[in-house]
Amino acid sequence: MISIGILDLQGDVSEHFEATIKSLKKMDIESQVLKVKTVSDLSKCDGLIISGGESTVIGKLMDKTGMNQAIIDQNIPILGTCAGMVLLASETDYEQSLLGLINMKVKRNGFGRQKASFEEELEIFGSKYAGVFIRAPYVEELKDGVVLAKLKSKIVAVASGKHIATAFHPELTDDTRIHEYFIKEVLKCVE
Repeated sequence: MISIGILDLQGDVSEHFEATIKSLKKMDIESQVLKVKTVSDLSKCDGLIISGGESTVIGKLMDKTGMNQAIIDQNIPILGTCAGMVLLASETDYEQSLLGLINMKVKRNGFGRQKASFEEELEIFGSKYAGVFIRAPYVEELKDGVVLAKLKSKIVAVASGKHIATAFHPELTDDTRIHEYFIKEVLKCVE
């Protein structure tokens, strides 16, 4: 049995919770999904999802709770979406706490502010995907990893080792492929 945690400090946690449960059922994997508020909660997880929200707020709360260092030390696969992408980066265009788990530079709010949010079809895993972009970042430079998707010329999804980051919100669609891809990474690490 595997345990997937959803970091529950701020952001769209319930949507990721439901999308993860749906993906695990679809894949017929014995598992549990946990909301992670403490380092103790994190210690029970085989993988962690860091959702969208305010990356500066989430970063400050991770620092305050000791979650930042615990995430780095635990060395488990992480899926970061939107704000989670920013937090996984080694560098961004704003002074804030980062995990630095993916060697990339991220442009925060790269597609504009909240009112500039949009949905646009992109290609990932060789087929079309409905991307939901809300104050979305993008990757300015990926120094280590693979590009999974671009929107026009901007990098919006990457994988580096066991970590995955998307600028868009896969939890806000019915398409579970991103969560399934992440779960497969978790399974590789627990085998």
